[in-house]
Amino acid sequence: MSNAVRIAILGDFNPSFPSHPATVNSLQHAARKLDFTVHSEWIPTSSLATPDAETMLEGFDGLWASPGSPYKSFDGMLKGIEFARRRDWPFLGTCGGFQYALIEFARNVLDITDADSAENNSGSKNIIIHPVACAVPGKLGDAPKLSGTVPEIRLRPGSYLQSFYGKKVEVVTEEFFCNFEVNPEYEWATMEAGFPVVARGMKGEIRAIESPAHRFFIATLFQPQLSSTEQKPHPVVLAFVQAAADWGRKKLDDSVLE
Repeated sequence: MSNAVRIAILGDFNPSFPSHPATVNSLQHAARKLDFTVHSEWIPTSSLATPDAETMLEGFDGLWASPGSPYKSFDGMLKGIEFARRRDWPFLGTCGGFQYALIEFARNVLDITDADSAENNSGSKNIIIHPVACAVPGKLGDAPKLSGTVPEIRLRPGSYLQSFYGKKVEVVTEEFFCNFEVNPEYEWATMEAGFPVVARGMKGEIRAIESPAHRFFIATLFQPQLSSTEQKPHPVVLAFVQAAADWGRKKLDDSVLE
């Protein structure tokens, strides 16, 4: 492929936060597996709230909403996710990116204008994201309640997400690092907004959503970047990079025809 795939990583980069270098590395694992060149760039959330943010994002082929909440700009992260949803740009959200994807469509699709995360202490009456209910067994020290390797994540048969792992794969093990999850009282909002649940935890907790109406829109509470390796790139990241490459090629073809 002659043209590089450009990925915008939405978030406030912190080199000491393991998920952030892992995000960059996982993209390169996928790039080498697919024989693509991938250029990734961190886009601070504050810059996503500026008037020219949409024009800037149009220069990328895919958007990844990264972990790392609370973000420096709440509104900026929501605007970045809204761009991907409204303009149909390939999108992957993980951990905090997953949580904010739910907040974004609750606010902007379902008109729950004060939808928020308990992490932000806003006093909202509509807390879409609340503290993790049950700590994982064997949690290390002061690590988040939902952290480390978590087995028995059940995939929805026939979903795009399942297809990335393989049609016969029904249960996967994934890496988590978070203290917040979806408030089950608002599970109805995912389907109502057009983002069905496609992965659940052992007790039915929401672990991933997707949009069947977008070219690629996947958000996971787990962090695929943490388990990606050079030898075994994560299938979700592979699918995301492929979707971004396809979109980049289509944009280029369309510009030639104009």
